[in-house]
Amino acid sequence: MAPDTVEGRGPRNTLTAMKKAVIAALAVLTLHAAPAHADDLGATAARPAAAHGAAAHGASAHGASAHGDELGATIDRAVPALLAEDKIPGAAVVVVENGKTVFSKGYGLADVGSGRPVDTATPFLTGSLAKVFTAEAVLRLVREGKLDLNTDVNRYLTTFKIEDTYPGRPVTLEHMLTYTAGFDDDIVGLAREDPATLPSLAESVEAAQPRRVRPPGTLIAYDNYALALAGYLVEVASGEPFAQYVAEHVFAAHGMTGSSAALPHSAAIGTRLAHGYRPDGDGYAEQKGQYSPWTPSGTGPVVTPADMARYMIDQLKGDPIARQMQERHFTADRRMPGMGYTLEERPRNGRRILYKDGDVPGYHNAMALMPDQRFGVYVAFNGDGTSGAAAWDAQKLLTQIIDRRFPAPAAPTASAPTPLTTDVSRYAGSYRSARTSRSSLMKASTLFFVPTVTANPDGTLTTSGLSPDPDRSTQHWIQIAPGLFQERDGQARISFPGDGTLVSSALPSEVYEEVPWYDAPTLNVPLFAVGALALLLAALGLPLAAAVRRVRRARSPLPARLATLTAWIGGVLATVFLAGFALLMADPNVLMAALPLNSPLLAALPVLATLALAFAVPMVPAVAVAWRARWWSLPSRIAYTLLTLAAAAYFTIAFNYHLLLF
Repeated sequence: MAPDTVEGRGPRNTLTAMKKAVIAALAVLTLHAAPAHADDLGATAARPAAAHGAAAHGASAHGASAHGDELGATIDRAVPALLAEDKIPGAAVVVVENGKTVFSKGYGLADVGSGRPVDTATPFLTGSLAKVFTAEAVLRLVREGKLDLNTDVNRYLTTFKIEDTYPGRPVTLEHMLTYTAGFDDDIVGLAREDPATLPSLAESVEAAQPRRVRPPGTLIAYDNYALALAGYLVEVASGEPFAQYVAEHVFAAHGMTGSSAALPHSAAIGTRLAHGYRPDGDGYAEQKGQYSPWTPSGTGPVVTPADMARYMIDQLKGDPIARQMQERHFTADRRMPGMGYTLEERPRNGRRILYKDGDVPGYHNAMALMPDQRFGVYVAFNGDGTSGAAAWDAQKLLTQIIDRRFPAPAAPTASAPTPLTTDVSRYAGSYRSARTSRSSLMKASTLFFVPTVTANPDGTLTTSGLSPDPDRSTQHWIQIAPGLFQERDGQARISFPGDGTLVSSALPSEVYEEVPWYDAPTLNVPLFAVGALALLLAALGLPLAAAVRRVRRARSPLPARLATLTAWIGGVLATVFLAGFALLMADPNVLMAALPLNSPLLAALPVLATLALAFAVPMVPAVAVAWRARWWSLPSRIAYTLLTLAAAAYFTIAFNYHLLLF
């Protein structure tokens, strides 16, 4: 699927890296991010070449035109530099234009252990890029009359039904293909290391049906379950397993002979598959967690770079299904880019671009289609990169290629819009992606960091956290129409269509919702931190206090000693929880695999937090008794009271962010 989180560059902010990793892992998923800002490709190319052998491999057709020669030369400089800088083993790039492949090449290593190089026939896991194949499969069945885009999906479901949470507002395929179905997002524990142990798609979409958290057709929120369910409807309507239908009716239609959606992979694919890696010290460790039953959402399918060239050429020919996929079907604001069927509109340099990316642990790729120019680019990496850099590198490289081939036209100064200077204070606040889980510990990704909007006296806005570029954490915006803002010195736009919603051109596949003051990090992080510090001090200090009382022969009554003991045990358990939490967050790439796999450490954290709460609860009545019975000295009673209050704040935040078992 795509993380979301799922990142050269200087040192990265730790919280930003954590946020990107959690979002990337959101669904073994796509790490959705904004289109790259125009970087200097020459500067990128000037970086040192990869020491581990990022040589180019495979067929190259970039001699087909002068443009191809120019692109080939710049890509040949840029990709090895990215691999070296961000510790990524291998990559592949293909470029098509006017019905031909003008560039196709592999770089670096597909298998670090054997030294096998990447070439144009090397299969890569797609992540959420596979959603475009699912959308095409659905549309083929629609054209055959076996599915209807605007019919309640419960009409097709026989073994289970989608909950009727919003009577009269059924979920349809139209909603599912535009990410407006309204399902909650939770993929914790969905993946397996061994694809042979997975349940079927049918079993999984029934057992793992998430809550419906908003009426369909109201807000865009990237949705892996919706596409998994769409894939299951392909099975229901066709009478064939999803992988078989895609092989026979999608891949075969495009001549994609090296691609597959079947799990486990065939022996032929397994022997050629690019292994997925994360940096580990001076070397690499193979990543886990790429496989789940939701193959229609992207966990498991593979494509080769050569096949992606064939697919893009066919998409750009504009047959009826391709045109239907590329048309805009939903937007949160008519002034902003919107959604095709799984394809995002990401305009750049005055031209329409349709975009799809995919991220699973160890694999990151992105595709851009420019139908009007009959131009397409596909980029793939088989490594996460330092601090999850590969997801951002794929987008950045795409944008650099597009900028080189289709630079922004020079605009006369007089054509610049006149800024509005009206009061913009109503837009200020903290915002959270509508995709944020309301039911699982994945919500914890928003505890420490969410995008913020600051209103300036001159009618401009300043935001943090909206750009995926780690070097562009802060952006400045000029109002060009009521509620519509243009980035200063950039091409991005944001808008505020109403009801506390923020729309970003960087991420058309989801919108942001304003966070109430009581749920914002500015309040919750200090409360959580104070509580964590108090419980840590209790774990360390209460034994010392007890030892001092013993030395002074100031023996407390048994209930007082029990109150101290429960506070100490709660503090110890909370400290162990915090240590495990910090260990998990220390490497965003490890976290990206831990979430879908629900690793032993991740699974233990809610247990530890809940046990800590169980021992902390008796502290509340103990405070009242301590004051009435005059346990301990006055300073000790005050300290115990403050500890109880701090613990109450800590566990309230833990409950709100689903860090407990309930």
